Parts: sequence; structure tokens; C-alpha cells
Amino acid sequence: MGGQKWPVLVSAVQFGGHQYRVVRPARAPRFAGLYEGRLGAQFCLDKETAMMFAQAWGLAARSPRTIVYLPLRRAERPAHQSWGRPLDLVLLHHRLAFPPSRWKQVRDRLGIGSLHTVVLPGDAWPSRPVADHRRSWYREFRDHIRWDIAADTLVLTGSREAFELEADQVRGLAEQCPAHRARTPEAHCCAEIGMGRTRRYPDRRRPYAELHVEYTR
Repeated sequence: MGGQKWPVLVSAVQFGGHQYRVVRPARAPRFAGLYEGRLGAQFCLDKETAMMFAQAWGLAARSPRTIVYLPLRRAERPAHQSWGRPLDLVLLHHRLAFPPSRWKQVRDRLGIGSLHTVVLPGDAWPSRPVADHRRSWYREFRDHIRWDIAADTLVLTGSREAFELEADQVRGLAEQCPAHRARTPEAHCCAEIGMGRTRRYPDRRRPYAELHVEYTR
């Protein structure tokens, strides 16, 4: 997947004394469904959106000054799995210190944007050893993906470490699920991405939740 060209629109937005660089796809996803659920969020996607999601994930991990925005709410949604309000998705590095409550005002100022091409290396979606994942179970571990919902958008914030711990699953959606579903059309192919601290050491403000991402067609 590394080396593939991803056409994007880049906007520089001034707001609240800050300038934010927002990257979004040059062509919005045509099929997607992201919904807030009882245990977190449910995200249904196809091959094209899975690739876009993976590119956005890799970029957010490696670009601490960028807000990565996937406008999903106007996409065609899977009829058999449409529940709750549809959401957009924003991914950003925690070093940006961006308050999710500011997202609506920033989004309203995006304008047309300028066309660019993003090319990420193959190691943007590493497969981390089991020992790295086990470290995330302990109280002292801090590199969890934080989540908020603001302005009809699921906002995921994390360090490079936090994004990379889930990157192998995200890459699998784009690279493995299409072939798996082609061989077995009724098979369930998904990624389960943890959001927040583990259930053992919960965070009251952002309790543990899960982003269940299902490849549906």
C-alpha cells in the first residue's frame, strides 16, 4: 500500500489565533457509514473507502501539524446497517493540542482548498510485536487514542505510537478484506480499534470504547 498516490485538498484555516492545516480527500468517499453506537462507533466501508481510511490513518500518525478529515455523512450508506446519526471522521496528532469543540468553526472555514498528492511509505502501517500491545494494558501506559464527538464528527486524537499500535488492523482492511470477501462473499471482515484507556483503568471523561470497522462490500 505504501507508495500509492492519494489526491487531497489542503486548506489553511485561521481561527482563534491559530492556523490549522486540514487535509481531506480530493473526492469524498462515495460509500461509507459511520455511526455512534452504544459501545463506541460502527464504521462500514467498501474497498475505496477502506484505502482512504488507511491513507488518512497513516498520515495522521506521521503528520503532527495536520488535521485529517474524512467527510462521510453524505456518502451512500449501507441500508441494512443504518442506525443512529451519521458522523464524519477526523484524525489528528495529539501534539497539535486541538480542542474538538473548535472543529465546527474550522470546518466552516475550509473553502475550496488546494490540490496536493500524498504518498506514504510502506512503513506507515507497521505490524507491531505482541509485547508492544501488551504494554498498553498497564496503568502507566499513556499512548491511547482519545475520542470525542463534536459537530457530527468522531474526532480521534493520538500520538504516533497510539496510531501505529492499530495501524496493522487498518492496513488489513484495505489489503486483505477485498480478497477475503471475493473468496467468501458472506465472510465477516473487520477491525476492532480501541479508543481510550482499557476497561481495567477507565477514564471517566472518555471511557473505553471501540471503533468497529466492517468491510461490507
